[in-house]
Amino acid sequence: MSGPLYVPVLPVRPHAVAAVKDLAQWTRDQMAPLWTLPVMTAADADELQQAVDKEVGRVAAVQKYTWAWLDAPYAELDKTPYVNLLPFYWSHTALRPVTDPDRPASHQTVAAHSAREGGNGLGIRIRLPNTWNDGLAERTAALLARTDPEVRVDLLLDLQTVLPGRPDAGKEALRALDALVPLTSWRTVAALSGGFPDDVDGLLERDRGDADRMDWETWYQIRASGRSYAEAVRYGDYGTLPARNLSRVADDGDRSPFGLLRYTTARSFLLARFWAEKRGETGVTREAARWITESPDFRGEGASKGDLWYRQCARTTGSKGTGNAGTWNKVGNVQHMTYVVRCLSEDAERT
Repeated sequence: MSGPLYVPVLPVRPHAVAAVKDLAQWTRDQMAPLWTLPVMTAADADELQQAVDKEVGRVAAVQKYTWAWLDAPYAELDKTPYVNLLPFYWSHTALRPVTDPDRPASHQTVAAHSAREGGNGLGIRIRLPNTWNDGLAERTAALLARTDPEVRVDLLLDLQTVLPGRPDAGKEALRALDALVPLTSWRTVAALSGGFPDDVDGLLERDRGDADRMDWETWYQIRASGRSYAEAVRYGDYGTLPARNLSRVADDGDRSPFGLLRYTTARSFLLARFWAEKRGETGVTREAARWITESPDFRGEGASKGDLWYRQCARTTGSKGTGNAGTWNKVGNVQHMTYVVRCLSEDAERT
């Protein structure tokens, strides 16, 4: 088994594409994102095709020189506009197709065919939001049996939301890996989980607080298990957004009146919330950025473009440079992905 050091799970949305663009090349070289296309809506088939082509085209452009996976779990691959569009991207770009054992046979067939045509391999995403069951291993084995043996396959074990209320996530991941790893010669095995909280209200005092990074703890449980495959399991997470955000309809109009700045430390996320409705008062944004930059865990403006944004936002005045929800999502993930890659690189050097 081999693969990238880091597998960030990213939505096919402009702020995520912008975050990857802002990463230093060294960071990008150490990671391979799992891009996920959300539910797309439009007035008619032509408009939907244009929207999907635009969003996936952005991802293909940013991944032109570094490969990644592209998952389309909500797409009916035998219907317009997906029937030709996604197989084209899967076969003619650096975006590897993804399917899973619980999707319709038509989805599995198109993804496997695209993997064979493109020669880049096939990602098999196993979702494990709760406890493991052996039937999932049987369905995975059946999917592998229907896949051309010449196609290289990647195991993407997706634990989804992993918060303090799910303390056995590491044990469930090990049960899953014990059953799945022996099924074939996987090119990459990655354990993915979302440690950012679904709701921050209960974690804040006067709009400031932190949240434990349970995803990081879960991965360390896997690494420390002593399993023969443990050191080969790659780390993946949902960055500084809740895992549930991935399934939201693109542009669903659900906007919070609050803004939230996030910062990643060794074992937690720093959270700074502020009133952002109508964006009439930008001083609160700068106060939130100042709180982060004054933390002893702040790594300095040279750590990444995300860290630089926090510093500049904290130090300057006026409305310019305070951003919006897309900006805050972008810079949060830039500093997060940069920091995670640095931590994983240091861990790899020690082992």
